[in-house]
Parts: sequence; C-alpha cells; structure tokens
Amino acid sequence: MKVMVVWKTVPGKYKTAVEQFLRTGGLPGAGAKSIGRWHVPGSVLGWHLFEVDDMTAIAQHVAEWADLLEIEAYPVVDDATAGAAAKKVFGK
Repeated sequence: MKVMVVWKTVPGKYKTAVEQFLRTGGLPGAGAKSIGRWHVPGSVLGWHLFEVDDMTAIAQHVAEWADLLEIEAYPVVDDATAGAAAKKVFGK
C-alpha cells in the first residue's frame, strides 16, 4: 500500500530537523520503500510517499521524527484505483 506522510517542522526546531535530515537522509527503516519526497522551498512543509506492506514501518519512521516534526500519515490510492471504486459506486 502507498502511504503519504505530510510533515511540518515544529516551531523552533527547523534547524535541528534540517541537521538530522542532512545527517541521516531521512529515509525509512526496513519495511518501507521511499517512492518520492517533496519540499516546499522556503517553507517548513513537505510530503514523503512510501510503499509499505505493513504500517509498522510508518509508525517507526514517524516516531523517529516526532520530536522535530508534526506528522500525519494517509493511506492513498492512485487515479486508476479511485476511478474503479467510483465506477462501482456510481455505475458509470
């Protein structure tokens, strides 16, 4: 399954978060594959898309950054999957 992690730096922790990112690469541990990551230039906001079989890997990754980032994780589907579900509901 794909999971979109949305983060925002905790006020006062931007420099520390950037230093940790530069030191570690900010990649997940075993069980989560990074698909892509996007940053808003000049902002504290960003997104990280993962492929996982088990949400445990996401829970661990979130815990590793919890003191520096406000994080929300959302299971997501692509257009084809969303379209197929909509077709079943609306019959078109």
